[in-house]
Amino acid sequence: MFSGCAAEADHRPRFASLAAAAVAVPLLLTGCNAEKDLDLSSTYVEQTEPADTLYNQGLANLNAGRMKEAVAKFEAVDQQHPYSEFARKALLMHTFANYRQGNYSEAIGSGERYVSLYPTSEDAAYAQYLVGLANFRQIREVTQDQRESRRTIEAMEQVVQRWPDSEYVPDAQAKIRYAHDQLAGKEMQVGRYYLERREYIAAIKRFRGVVENYSDTRHVEEALARLTEAYYAMGIVSEAQTAAAVLGHNFPESDWYKDAYALLQSGGLEPRENSGSWLSRAASAITGS
Repeated sequence: MFSGCAAEADHRPRFASLAAAAVAVPLLLTGCNAEKDLDLSSTYVEQTEPADTLYNQGLANLNAGRMKEAVAKFEAVDQQHPYSEFARKALLMHTFANYRQGNYSEAIGSGERYVSLYPTSEDAAYAQYLVGLANFRQIREVTQDQRESRRTIEAMEQVVQRWPDSEYVPDAQAKIRYAHDQLAGKEMQVGRYYLERREYIAAIKRFRGVVENYSDTRHVEEALARLTEAYYAMGIVSEAQTAAAVLGHNFPESDWYKDAYALLQSGGLEPRENSGSWLSRAASAITGS
């Protein structure tokens, strides 16, 4: 057995030839901190691989469909070579691999980190686009909470505003329209609930929100018809007539317009636009005409 540093020094040639064993077998000596530090350093060097090797291994796993292994390799690049160019590339691929694997929270986190660290990179637009896609894939049915729709809009609007010439802009805009439609659909669902309960003021608030905020969605027709119904039920005839008039101007062939027109006729009224109404002001933003 070794009793001190001198005894250990006598056996150094043997230990040099058994470096792997020196890592695996616990040292029996407690008085030579320098030698322990040397062993720990050797262990780290052995466990660290070149950045390009790790990155290429990650790409190989990605191409083979082994997403979990790919993520691990890209994480290793970031951990072992945090300031290298390969770390930047690996962070982007880490975002993509997590997205493809369905790990949307992780994809959002790493994508946002990429944009924060490398905002002027040529790949920043793609990283932001992946953040938007990861949110988009989590959008729920219109009867459920729509926070992912809001987050999709926020993320994709960043793509459109910050990188207007990017190839990702057309799809980002399409995703924004879809998310707007979801939010409008949610407002309509709540508005119908209030209308059925004859809580007209609350219903009007929801339908008005659709007309003012989501005028480019398919829900605006029904929203105008429902506004005609709610205002008419409250006896606010001028607003009911204006809602029907705006509906008829933008969607003259709509079944919703036919219903609104019939409702007004049942009371001896007809559509007539009041230029001082908020509906008249909002009409310019409606894309149905």
